Amino acid sequence: MSTQQDIYAAGSENRPLMPNKENYVPWSSRLLRYAKSRPNGKLIYNSIINGPYVRQMIPEPGDQNREVLVNETFHEQKYDELTEKELKQVEADDQAIQTILLGLPEDIYAAVDSCETAQEIWLRVQQMMKGSDIGIQEKKAKLFNE
Repeated sequence: MSTQQDIYAAGSENRPLMPNKENYVPWSSRLLRYAKSRPNGKLIYNSIINGPYVRQMIPEPGDQNREVLVNETFHEQKYDELTEKELKQVEADDQAIQTILLGLPEDIYAAVDSCETAQEIWLRVQQMMKGSDIGIQEKKAKLFNE
């Protein structure tokens, strides 16, 4: 096994394997299965595929003392206004980010560091890696057919 393969396999018991240009498709499948196996796995998976929980806008009575009458205003749902289910999804959103980041090598991590959600990271990694892996698979299939 090469040093690079050792690095990719290191810690695979407690975190997902790292992708490289030749293994994106199996890596992505494994990462999603790994995410599902974690506590809150379904919520983590949901965050990766469908995006994070979006806080609701909560209506509140308007200010009657303004020159222009405003019947109601809105504020974004605060942490203490979240239900137990919503709190679990918010927590899972953070866990989803960590799950993906644990499985990324330094060069890819640097490219996704500015992403704010697990879904953004997932799509950026997919964009960076998928083309090369699919291209390799297509070349192998073409050579096999020839």
